Amino acid sequence: MYEEYFSLKERPFSLTPDPDFLFLSGSHQRALDHLLFGLESGEGFIVVTGDIGVGKTTVCRALLRRLPGRFATALVVNTLLTEKELLRTVLDDFGAPVPDGTRKDLLDALNRFLLAEAGAGRRPVLIIDEAQNLAPSLLEQVRLLSNLETEKRKLLQIVLFGQKELQEKLRLPQLRQFNQRITVRATILPLDLRETSRYIQHRMSVAGAAGSTFLSPAAERLLHRRSRGVPRRINQLCDRALLAACVRNAARVEPEDVARAAASLSDGSKRAGWTAWPWRWFRLGGGGVA
Repeated sequence: MYEEYFSLKERPFSLTPDPDFLFLSGSHQRALDHLLFGLESGEGFIVVTGDIGVGKTTVCRALLRRLPGRFATALVVNTLLTEKELLRTVLDDFGAPVPDGTRKDLLDALNRFLLAEAGAGRRPVLIIDEAQNLAPSLLEQVRLLSNLETEKRKLLQIVLFGQKELQEKLRLPQLRQFNQRITVRATILPLDLRETSRYIQHRMSVAGAAGSTFLSPAAERLLHRRSRGVPRRINQLCDRALLAACVRNAARVEPEDVARAAASLSDGSKRAGWTAWPWRWFRLGGGGVA
């Protein structure tokens, strides 16, 4: 594809999370700082929210890499669970024995594990991604987990990552107690124009661009406008725009390439059958651009 054309060692805008491509905007860094401060301070509940694609999972992965060794973590990414399945998932991800039996048996096993961790000087943290999908009954189950404590501190700290709908759900009357227990809140925002430019340059550099500029300033401005600064959307547009520039034997991406990339990702283009346009063009002109 376009990697060879632009002398890149790998695709710079893959949607697969890769720690080598980690880029923290001001908003991402503030959210990460809030998380680290809250966990170091022993706060019970921490909630991080943001729109789809703004980088919540990126911050979550960065948190897991930066937590000191005295923290033990369990990460729950499947939130379409029953109450018993949630408890079993938490125990399993902590690496604790998972007994057969009732919900009480599972809670007792979790309590024993948390007490043992506290005795060993470790601080367990439960992290739940896509928490907006949790049913109110499951959120209430999560709240009850925070009741596991000693006379001095909570045995379990809990971090929820979710879309904006999570904030609305937590305002439901039946979740009032949960909402009142949240002591640290952070919101991840889209990138501004300058951050979008830095983000693109960072990913291109990691992929082997060696300081070269492959997007014109006008293309960057249009790309920021079309993506609204959402990193996932930036990745999708850049990936297709680079291929469009490659297809027309251009040295860099121009606004016309971004416009074509955006059109290929739009609902209208899908209905018209143009979702695969870059690949068709690439096959037709492959001998001349690779």
